[in-house]
Amino acid sequence: MNFLLGAIDPIAFSLGPIDVRWYGVIIATGIVIAFLVAQKEMVKRGFHPDFLTDVLIWAVPLAILGARLYYVIFKWEFYAQNPGKILQIWEGGLAIHGALIVSFIVAYVFTKKRDVSFLKLADMTAPSILIGQTVGRWGNFMNQEAHGGEVSRSFLENLFLPDWIINQMYIDGTYYHPTFLYESLWNFTGVMIMIALRRVNLLRGEMFLFYIMWYSFGRFFIEGMRTDSLYLIGELRTAQVISIIGFAVALIIVIYRRVMIKNAARYKDA
Repeated sequence: MNFLLGAIDPIAFSLGPIDVRWYGVIIATGIVIAFLVAQKEMVKRGFHPDFLTDVLIWAVPLAILGARLYYVIFKWEFYAQNPGKILQIWEGGLAIHGALIVSFIVAYVFTKKRDVSFLKLADMTAPSILIGQTVGRWGNFMNQEAHGGEVSRSFLENLFLPDWIINQMYIDGTYYHPTFLYESLWNFTGVMIMIALRRVNLLRGEMFLFYIMWYSFGRFFIEGMRTDSLYLIGELRTAQVISIIGFAVALIIVIYRRVMIKNAARYKDA
């Protein structure tokens, strides 16, 4: 890797004919860190040590499939003409909303089969999901993707960014907004807030709902800066629509439960 003189090589190392890309390494690292943090909290709250492992055995591969399927669906015009690229996930093209939707479905089905509260599991893992997203965005950095519009080098220098980030944002003769960094920092801030919220005895499910609102709020604005968005119809960005819906639904549920449900279970309840 050359951090100072140019872009970072997206290939971390090679195993014979197989190139292992930084993108995959970083995504895997994010999953491992998220797992370790969630595992500690779940065991502390009374879950069996193997419970999360059992969930992830199903959730991780299906989430990757969901992330790719979501991306391909909203880029179908391209992939219909290039079907051979559908499976080339090492080139990028994993949509986090697709991964999240599939993961939540898998977790819901799993908790129903194990007779465990889905909201309790969601609360325990919500901060870790955001940790995984915080780390995972750096995979986009390595691939020089998920960036924003054009900016000057002086703009990036005024953000007090190190040269290795500025250089990586220099793509085909142009500097771009490091929107991957904006989202990573937004997610990290959310993680810190959620860790603090653990001290507050929230209603069960509110940690998870806060995650949805926090991520959706930040993603809506950051998505508007990006140049590689998936589009629903015309200029309507898919991620922004999902963010609006997610934020609104989560907020309505929080308000409804606070007003209408008495003696609801709490985050710290056994």
